[in-house]
Amino acid sequence: MAVEPCTPSRRSARALALAALGLVSCVWQAPAHAQLRLPQLNLPTPSVLPQRPLPALPEVLSTAVPLQDLRTNTVRELLRRNPDALEADPRGEPMRRSELVLVSPSQATVDAAVRSGFTVLREQTLGELELRQVVVRTPPDSGTAEALARLRAIDPQLQVDFNHLYTRSGDTPTGRVDGVAASHVGSRRVGLIDSGIDRRHRALRSARVQTWGCNAADLPSAHGTAVASLLVGRDAAFAGVAPESMLLAADVYCDQATGGAVDDIVQAMAWLARERVAVINISLVGPPNRALEHAVQALIKRGHLLVAAVGNDGPAAPPLYPASYAGVVGVTGVLPSRRVLPEAAQGSQVMFAAPGAELAVARTGGGYLSARGTSYAAPLVAGLLAEWLSTPEPAAAVAALARLADAAQDLGAAGRDPVYGLGLVGEGARIAPERVQAQAR
Repeated sequence: MAVEPCTPSRRSARALALAALGLVSCVWQAPAHAQLRLPQLNLPTPSVLPQRPLPALPEVLSTAVPLQDLRTNTVRELLRRNPDALEADPRGEPMRRSELVLVSPSQATVDAAVRSGFTVLREQTLGELELRQVVVRTPPDSGTAEALARLRAIDPQLQVDFNHLYTRSGDTPTGRVDGVAASHVGSRRVGLIDSGIDRRHRALRSARVQTWGCNAADLPSAHGTAVASLLVGRDAAFAGVAPESMLLAADVYCDQATGGAVDDIVQAMAWLARERVAVINISLVGPPNRALEHAVQALIKRGHLLVAAVGNDGPAAPPLYPASYAGVVGVTGVLPSRRVLPEAAQGSQVMFAAPGAELAVARTGGGYLSARGTSYAAPLVAGLLAEWLSTPEPAAAVAALARLADAAQDLGAAGRDPVYGLGLVGEGARIAPERVQAQAR
């Protein structure tokens, strides 16, 4: 039976929110280019614009290179600098050299792979995600893509993929956000999968933070610190969107060139599932991957809300993941004028828009920066959802999502659209860089 598309008269915010989690049959048909398909990473020669840093700010997270070229450049540079540890998959996406990830293989399949020359490197049974993850090294006489085909020949039913890497792509908020009252409960928590954070920064010094990864080493990074500050930071002239929440932060990079790989991200997801953290922000982007998809769907099934940046590869770019998996809350960014970021991805994966430019964020080592990109819009949405979802539970997750959808300010075409999704939220959470600058004088 054909599924009837949503018409403007049927696309209430609540119905669309439910449809996003696959709980109603009304669907929105996106343009053909935005459908979920395998992306291709093209590596064009980037155009470079002159850098224009804000006065009195020592650094700007927005790059001198247009954001739609940033991931391409990052991937190219990673591969160039780390040829022994990294390589490109057939689509040009970065991955750990000679590593494959098997998703819940049978022991017979693993034994057959070992007899065929594969070496088991790591194995984790992650009951929270209903997943047994086995990472193998390919035989020395085989390229990684060829080895993947060999594994599928051993077991045609096997789910196996490359060990992909994922790249890191204004009044002070009060108890009310976009006109909707928020309950401030001391037990409220929010999860973060990113790089390390600078807990000594004055905006994060008093935050309640629990960390995971890197053998308990403290390895602050610019991206993780910035995103964490937007979630739970608090200072005299600065506040994140959920400053009273406890942050459970997983560092999947550990200051390593090979960091941010699928097997690390999946383990971080399992940790947050064990801790029963209902809302998880992941401002990372990359290709589709079977292990990642399995973990994402397991979390959604348990009633977690996964909030992800849609990426900055441009409106015509293929979708990036995990934001483009069904049920994930994909977030785009807007300028202070409420116009979408020109570099933001577009398509059916966009569920909400939030401020994504001219945002003050904490700087590693002290001070603040001006940030731009969908990476910095996503935590604003995650923080808002954490206001209404304290523990993972499917019905409560749907209710929290619908509540935020009801509060969204419709932008662009009426109803849900591929540019702004269900609309703009968190506008009042943007702290303008000038405000923090004024405090520093």
